[in-house]
Parts: sequence; C-alpha cells; structure tokens
Amino acid sequence: MISRDEFVSRFGGVFEHSPFIAERTYDDGFVGEKLDVDRVHTALVAIFRSASPEEQLGVLRAHPDLAGRLAIAGELTEDSKKEQAGAGLDRLSIEEHARFTALNTAYVEKFGFPFIIAVKGLNKDDILAAFEKRIDNSRDEEFATATAQVERIALLRLTALLPDR
Repeated sequence: MISRDEFVSRFGGVFEHSPFIAERTYDDGFVGEKLDVDRVHTALVAIFRSASPEEQLGVLRAHPDLAGRLAIAGELTEDSKKEQAGAGLDRLSIEEHARFTALNTAYVEKFGFPFIIAVKGLNKDDILAAFEKRIDNSRDEEFATATAQVERIALLRLTALLPDR
C-alpha cells in the first residue's frame, strides 16, 4: 500500500495548490491497494465536495487566471502551463490578451474567484466564447460550474498520472 507521504506527493497537486484534498482522502481511508483513475478521482472528488464552502472557494481561488499575470511571469504550475499552452493561450495576439485580461478582471470582480475551465480539447476561441457566456451567470450557477470544471481538470490530471484507463 502506498504511504501517506507518497500519496500526497503524487496526487496533492491534482486539485491546484490544494494538497489538503489528497491528505484527507488518504486519512479517511479512501485509498485502496489499486490506484486507478476512477477510484482515485471518486475519492478525491468526495473529499472536495465534503469540504466547507470556504475551502472549496479556496480551491477555486488557487487556480490561475487564463493567460494572466502568472502565465506572463512564467509562474504557473507545470500542469497549468501545459494545459494553457495546449489551448494556445501562450500564443495570444496583443488584442486577444487584452480581451482575456478584461474578462479575467470582470469575472473575478463579479464572482470572487478566477474563471475556470478544463481547456483540454478547446482552443482560445472556444474558451473566449465560454468566458463571455458564463460571465452572465449568477454567482451560485458559476460556483457550481467552476467546481464541476475543477473536478474535470482533476480527472484529466489523474488520467495523465495513472494512464491505465
């Protein structure tokens, strides 16, 4: 059986900068002998969903703005860097970057957390369209959408870590 330290080291970053989810997953006995994508994802998501609203908000706030200041400064996590590059967000024109910056600012002001979307399989135009649509949501709708996207991102990251699916 994998040790707690090994489990947290391996899966602590699946939910962006939120190793407490992996720690609680291990501590609550959700980890079995076989570490497959579905089992680990189900366990991590159960802990995420049982976290307090403040903790869930903290997980949302741990995500970087898309094409934002951390990307420009080269300070994204390796996972976020790959995900954003895969969607072409590292190759925006000046105008596109300005649009993302304006949307990021308006979104955070309205909702109190960054716009989150699982970018795998999407391009910058898909992301901008989703951004422009979702900014009109209510806070409750957007909190639910963002948490669902965080869970999807976790699944994609786990699939890369445990490619036995």
